[in-house]
Amino acid sequence: MSSMSTTDTSGTTEQQENLGDAGAQLSTAPIEDRSEPVIGGPTLGVVGWVRWFWRQLTSMRVALILLFLLSLGAVPGSLIPQTSVDEMKAQAFKDAHETLTPLYEKLQFFDVYSSVWFSAIYILLFVSLIGCIVPRSWQFVGQLRSRPPGAPKRLDRLPAYTTWRTGAEPEQVQEAALTLLKGRRFRAHSPKLSASLEQGGTPTGNAIAAEKGYLREAGNLAFHVALIVMLVAFAWGQLFKSEGGKLIVEGDGFSNTLTQYDDFKSGSQFGIDELEPFSFKLDAFDGTYEKNGPQRGTPRTFEAKVSYSQGGTDKKAVIRVNEPLKVGDSKVYLIAHGYAPVVTVKDGRGKVVFHGATPLLPIDNNITSTGAIKVMDGYRDKNGKKEQLGFQAFFVPTFAGAGKGTMFSQFPGLDFPVMALTGFHGDLRVDSGLPQNVYQLDKSKMKQFTDASGNKLAQRMLPGETMTLPGGAGSITFEKDVKEWASFQISQQPGNGLALAGAIAAIAGLTGSLFIRRRRVWVRAVRGADGVTVVEMAGLGRSESAKLPEELGDLAVALTADAPPVPDADPEAAPVTEPVEQDVPEAVKQAVPEADSEADPEDVPEPAEEPAEDPAPSGEADK
Repeated sequence: MSSMSTTDTSGTTEQQENLGDAGAQLSTAPIEDRSEPVIGGPTLGVVGWVRWFWRQLTSMRVALILLFLLSLGAVPGSLIPQTSVDEMKAQAFKDAHETLTPLYEKLQFFDVYSSVWFSAIYILLFVSLIGCIVPRSWQFVGQLRSRPPGAPKRLDRLPAYTTWRTGAEPEQVQEAALTLLKGRRFRAHSPKLSASLEQGGTPTGNAIAAEKGYLREAGNLAFHVALIVMLVAFAWGQLFKSEGGKLIVEGDGFSNTLTQYDDFKSGSQFGIDELEPFSFKLDAFDGTYEKNGPQRGTPRTFEAKVSYSQGGTDKKAVIRVNEPLKVGDSKVYLIAHGYAPVVTVKDGRGKVVFHGATPLLPIDNNITSTGAIKVMDGYRDKNGKKEQLGFQAFFVPTFAGAGKGTMFSQFPGLDFPVMALTGFHGDLRVDSGLPQNVYQLDKSKMKQFTDASGNKLAQRMLPGETMTLPGGAGSITFEKDVKEWASFQISQQPGNGLALAGAIAAIAGLTGSLFIRRRRVWVRAVRGADGVTVVEMAGLGRSESAKLPEELGDLAVALTADAPPVPDADPEAAPVTEPVEQDVPEAVKQAVPEADSEADPEDVPEPAEEPAEDPAPSGEADK
């Protein structure tokens, strides 16, 4: 028997023709026409150009290009603030980059995902994938319904090939090969079980035909179908999503209605009546931090304890980072945290005109916070004239101490809270009709309080201390109670589950298409001129792989249990098939002991000179 041999499967057109039907349709990919153009031939009409454009659009090459362009188009959407995500941040970027802003606006870089060019790439990719997958799916179904093609005339020209002579009858070898291949999960059929003619009228011959690795193309198709699913999920989520934010101080609540949101945005197809009916109250916020070591200040506990109601049923829950509260189709995420000092403001007559917790905005990791306290109604000056008060606040939960550097927090926990206040009086311009930032004061119509010496009024205060306003204007007290607040994001994303399923399917399909090998195996057994059966085995893969000869060798070793090799009785005798000079079957002789690593090569019996009338059972052959 000759040893295993491998050849380059890429080959030339002549080599591919030698493989015949055996080498055809290992893939459902379209075959490119590389024929030379005919000079002076007929030109394409409108229908021809449309057909050409459709073929280009639905090719896998164009689909990959569009997928790359889609990924490339998402880059500015990640680097440049998007108006749909954070309008204030986008406006701040525009103010800071006055030269680039006009160019970015023309290119729609502030609204990338709703831009014309991004939508065009998205739609073309969607159409390309569908146009590419549908015909390939039909071809794949046709391959599943058809049988593996018959063996080519010259098996020795295939990439992996082996042959040996055996004393078993050809019918016995074919039956053993059919059982072996089906046991190895090959789709196999015997010429005895098929008609004498193929669909095209070509004789099936006397070779067992088997094929394996159909899941490779199935995985390839599953990957591209999963991409379509992800595109649909993305579009569905953008059209029907809703997302809003709400800052809640301990003890306060929220009802899921549009007027309760601090900010809200939704997809073009989302209706306000689709908001999930529920409400919740922030009972307490629990935040603890590492006190020592290099990770000092790192959060250890970061959770909001809430009571929520849905459909008349009251429940309690704890919301943590990446552990949202799920209420129907809505999810409530915990996204931020800070402090809200409680202050009391009185007018000159001692009447309380403001009392409550004022959320302040953190500006660093130690929750150094800044904000504004606004008294808009109920205040009158010493002359009884209506006026408005405003205080610029600067708060640190852990103060380093006077004379120990700038007033910035040293730790995010409430170890030594201090608040610095600067007072103003006048018109806050809240009734001007222009939107205002709740954390900032509009000082254009306000004056800062000054003392009797004309110095501007500013004071650093500990909990329980009071700052008296000059001229009998009243006072402001920093109460000993400092509450905490939490910021929540309430969102409805209908396409998330579908996108996750598509991503998992895409990974599974890609894994199958990369690691599963499509290959075919043929086993031919014919009686030679000397009456001894000649067995030929050959394999053909979709792509060149070192594992194909190994697999064929393993199959050959297994088959020798039912078709043991015998030496050539007459070296000049030729098999019934086309004469091919072959060596003595040393490969199978060497492979037989390898089936049992503990066997001594000297104990392997010599093959019989004459074919045995009764082939030895598989167990004895293994021995």
